[in-house]
Amino acid sequence: MFKKVAPYIGEYKKYTVWAAVLMSLGIVANVVPYFFLYQIISPLTRGEHIDLAFVMIRVLAVAVCEILFAILYVKGLEFSHISAYNTLKNLRISLQGKLEKQPLGNIQNLGTGRIKKIFTDDIDQIELLLAHAIPEGIANIFIPVLIILLMFIMDWRLGLLSLVPLVLGMFAMGMMMKSGFEKMNDYYESAAKMNNTIIEYVNGMEVVKVFNKDGDSYKRFGEVVRNYRDFTIAWYKVCWPWMAAYASILPCLALLVLPVGSWMVLAGTMTLDKLILVLCMSFAVGPSFLKALNFAGKFPQLDYKISELEKLMEHPPLKEGQNGFTGADRNILFENVRFGYGDEEILHGVSMELKQGTTTALVGESGSGKSTLAKLLVHYYDLDGGAIRIGGQDITDMSLEALNEQVAYVAQEQFLFNTTLYENIRIGKPDAGREEILAAAHRAQCDEFLERLPDGIETKAGDSGKQLSGGERQRISLARAIIKDAPIIVLDEATAFMDPENEEKLNAAIDEIVKDKTVLVIAHRLSTVKNADKICVMKEGQCIADGRHEELLTDCPEYKKFWDASVSASTWKIKEA
Repeated sequence: MFKKVAPYIGEYKKYTVWAAVLMSLGIVANVVPYFFLYQIISPLTRGEHIDLAFVMIRVLAVAVCEILFAILYVKGLEFSHISAYNTLKNLRISLQGKLEKQPLGNIQNLGTGRIKKIFTDDIDQIELLLAHAIPEGIANIFIPVLIILLMFIMDWRLGLLSLVPLVLGMFAMGMMMKSGFEKMNDYYESAAKMNNTIIEYVNGMEVVKVFNKDGDSYKRFGEVVRNYRDFTIAWYKVCWPWMAAYASILPCLALLVLPVGSWMVLAGTMTLDKLILVLCMSFAVGPSFLKALNFAGKFPQLDYKISELEKLMEHPPLKEGQNGFTGADRNILFENVRFGYGDEEILHGVSMELKQGTTTALVGESGSGKSTLAKLLVHYYDLDGGAIRIGGQDITDMSLEALNEQVAYVAQEQFLFNTTLYENIRIGKPDAGREEILAAAHRAQCDEFLERLPDGIETKAGDSGKQLSGGERQRISLARAIIKDAPIIVLDEATAFMDPENEEKLNAAIDEIVKDKTVLVIAHRLSTVKNADKICVMKEGQCIADGRHEELLTDCPEYKKFWDASVSASTWKIKEA
């Protein structure tokens, strides 16, 4: 467990050590009053006279000890929380670094609910373990061990008797941990699944309502919530009996010491004051030992939680070099590219070349691998085979930052942050001035809708950009790409939200982006790509033909079928009754 925590504590380890030391001293101060109590009771058992001053000094000493306990323990907690929260900071930063280098597909598979649970709920729960379990656990186990050694020194027989409840209590604790760990994984899995489902349920509420899927959606929601309830109750059911057993036995060190010790006093083999001292010490051992063992049960949880957090991020990071862009030009070469999601291969040895300054379009049925090729160019995933080169340089040879400087990617659904439209455009070039950003918005044909927004370009986009229509969000993302001014442009269904009113504006915005660029464009509307310098026809993960529009109409039956379907669809009309 300490090996798991150590890499994240770093320089704050000293705070944890000081916390344990101060808490240990605090517990010593809390135990010493039992000895003062013995000093008061012992003379009385021998019939000796004690004056008021003798008693008051010890009462005052008890008060001083309690004050010291409070000061030392609180200071120890202060240090432990400094260490804990900085450890959580380091843990979050470490996980964020790993998450950032994960393939996007792996991140999507985790789900937003699970990722949220990792970075907030799971890590917040570790705080309790770091701030309390480690320093307080160490302090509360150290003092009872010391007191038991003193018991053995006083009388080894009573020392042995005091160990019996401890052994029984520890056995019950061990059984609880063993039984609980068998069901712990199911509990955490059900909690993660519930988080993902709740977030999906809330995000999809609009679709659920529109298509009257309340019953189906609620049924699934109810199932995961009930599963979480059932796994939680099952977990606690196996733990509760053992928990009750050790919680009842551990504080009762006097269970055997009192009757057997009394018999030994009556038999004359032990003095009464010695029995009283051992009993006083036993009262000090029980609560501390119980607290220590309660924390002991948390240590495996800490180990489990950190292991699970790391396991979720253990997917190999993207292959990334440390070099900048050193390519001779912006020619792009897909060389025998093979790729699959999981065990299913999607692309089967695709090879194609995109010449610098030209526009290449990918067409084909849904699922033919068009968008996957586009995402591979911007290095969303690692290839299973083959290579992608820009100007002769493998994209895995350069850093992601260097690759991102070369390529602007505009997808069908661009994410907008819940900040101003101005700031959303500025993401494309963080050091851009206001005039530059306004010019990019103008070139992306955003003026029309910016003028009617209450705060213009300073209007907030809303959660995921929901204050704007699909076409408006698309033009903001195009403005972002314009200001980035990358030499390579990838348009993945960038005209998906095109409507008759905005078609001219969106096409004009795209024309602004692709001037003098190397362009890879994917579109279902063949009319938008018929003038491309080269059109590649994809089918079942392979490029079956390429050429210009006129050539493919003659030489590629598959393309002609797409074109005829596209022309036919463009003439569809709703017949009037």
